[in-house]
Amino acid sequence: MGLNELIRSMFNSWMGHEGPEGDIVLGTRIRLARNLRKLPFPRAAKKEHLQQVTSVAEEMAGHLQDFGTISYLKMAEIPLLDRQLMVEKHLVSPNHAENPTHKALLLRDREDISIMVNEEDHFRLQVLFAGLQLNQAWQSISALDDCFEGQVDYAFDEQWGYLTACPTNVGTGMRASVMLHLPGLALVGQLTQVLNHVSKFGLSVRGIYGEGSESYGNVFQLSNQLTLGHAEEETIEHLAKVTMQIIEGERQARDFLKQPDRRTSSEDKAYRALGVLSHARVMSTREAMELLSDVRLGIDLGFINNLEANVLKELMVLTRAAHLQKVMGQNLPSEERDRLRADLIRERLAFGTNRQLK
Repeated sequence: MGLNELIRSMFNSWMGHEGPEGDIVLGTRIRLARNLRKLPFPRAAKKEHLQQVTSVAEEMAGHLQDFGTISYLKMAEIPLLDRQLMVEKHLVSPNHAENPTHKALLLRDREDISIMVNEEDHFRLQVLFAGLQLNQAWQSISALDDCFEGQVDYAFDEQWGYLTACPTNVGTGMRASVMLHLPGLALVGQLTQVLNHVSKFGLSVRGIYGEGSESYGNVFQLSNQLTLGHAEEETIEHLAKVTMQIIEGERQARDFLKQPDRRTSSEDKAYRALGVLSHARVMSTREAMELLSDVRLGIDLGFINNLEANVLKELMVLTRAAHLQKVMGQNLPSEERDRLRADLIRERLAFGTNRQLK
């Protein structure tokens, strides 16, 4: 399989496109935690309870025709490598992939809608959009939630809202997040200050794969912390407002880096990163992400003109461990993955200029 076919086969819809504010916001995700009334939460449930939930989920797949082709997948029947692949594509959580017994997934063919079954809650509904599209994502997941609620009896309390396994999700059960690329703020030394300030607004900053994951390549997830006492629309509006403030700060930092007295060093950093990526024979995940971040900034600042901007989002996913092993069709030790990662990056950068995915 050639590189073009490889990229096509492994991409889902949010990864293959640049959405609104796409030079800074890589993607938007909203998920809803939902549970069935009169059944214990998954961690306290017995086998028969979990099987009841998966049966409901399988039946629900037949009620979602309006949302396109939705497949019901038993996690235990999916090979480990493919489950890890789903984690890297942000379709399931690491816990859902590592402990697949009595768990399932409802997945749209475009992979922009995924519903984890028997994760921490009975259902975790999720939508993924490219760029900054919080309102559009909310409309999409709200319609999906309405379809579920028309068929199942949710655990809901008039005072507390939707009941969830984790108390921090009680209320709306909603987590809305945006994935931000903030190299400008990092280079001018303002990133830590900005991210620390975010917590004062009831928002949290996490790594690229959410809670407990590392932050590298200047990519962060910004999401709401509060779900109780706040309407979904209010949460979306608040997150959008803070996100736009961060975007403005990042744009100001980038303008500063283009000023005559800073341009040479900024341009040099981008081209040095491109040179290493274009010639290195061994590359760790962290180093790849950091260098790709520098190259993407060089593209956004207009220094590098022969690569399309989406190269960061492509390689951010394609060079992860499971994707590399999927390419080779076998498990690989870390040394082999580092060599293959470097090979894939060199081939992608040499593949051609201004390539457009169809």
